[in-house]
Amino acid sequence: MASEEKKEGVIFAVENNRILFSDSSVPISAQENLIGEGGYSEVYKGHLQDGEMIAVKRLIRGTPEEMTSDFLSELGILVHVNHPNISNVIGYGVDGGMHLVLPLSQHGSLASCLSDQNKKLDWGTRYNIALGTASGLCYLHEGCQRRIIHRDIKAPNILLSHDFQPRISDFGLAKWLPDQWTNLTVSQFEGTFGYLAPEVFMNGLVDEKTDVYAYGVLLLEIITGHPALDESQQSLVMRARPFIIEKSFEKLVDPHLDGACDLEQLNDLVWIASQCINQDPTERPKMSTIYRMLSGDEGIPDCGKKFIKKAAFKKRKSDEELTELEF
Repeated sequence: MASEEKKEGVIFAVENNRILFSDSSVPISAQENLIGEGGYSEVYKGHLQDGEMIAVKRLIRGTPEEMTSDFLSELGILVHVNHPNISNVIGYGVDGGMHLVLPLSQHGSLASCLSDQNKKLDWGTRYNIALGTASGLCYLHEGCQRRIIHRDIKAPNILLSHDFQPRISDFGLAKWLPDQWTNLTVSQFEGTFGYLAPEVFMNGLVDEKTDVYAYGVLLLEIITGHPALDESQQSLVMRARPFIIEKSFEKLVDPHLDGACDLEQLNDLVWIASQCINQDPTERPKMSTIYRMLSGDEGIPDCGKKFIKKAAFKKRKSDEELTELEF
């Protein structure tokens, strides 16, 4: 690929709630401006006329009908959410492709920060990221006019602002869930391996507890600094399992912290993570409960006496196959 290529429909201004596009092709450096790429989209950095930095998500794969459906679905959700821990949409456009315009997160994603040894997120920042993400998920599940299941909670989708406040992003798989429905049944696996709850594989069931499971994996990433799946495709849940059962919590802590962490907060995060990744979705706590625990408004059970429920890591006959698939 050439270092520079022509890209149609480059966003250059927002005016009267409309996205204005240049009349002609604008040469941009793909290497310089491309900051993210997923299965169905690319994300470019840019700026508005007033200098505000933005991220432009452009759909690139799928049939025209599929892209239109996915675009309208994600846009329809984003324009109805308003929370400091959720990435808000600035605007959108359809000229030269389907684009969503979002604020640019100065520190990138949680995944990039955890993998960058130069950034070294301190413990207090990590705890606040866990708290803010819980607040955002609580809002989606219980604070919106309609219940929203994100379905793709993961470290790359947690963006960090200039002061490291987390913003949940990428609502491409999100679904509205009517109040009268207890769950949603999906016919195909969508999401990210390492974060998918067992019930998604077993019977295709999706509800708030699907996000709770992924949040539990996210907590383990925040604690350990390891990704949900390592290069050998080993699951972080499986890797952390023996340390959780043995209550060797300090052995889970990211070595880049050099032991500098609040032990009480560590115990709380590990306990909450263990409950979130329970095999039985009915045993997982609600995000509102998790948020109250992390914010200090609700006590956490004595970790020494009641740390983990037996079902959390209990294996059923079919779990060996499930583990192979999931992890």
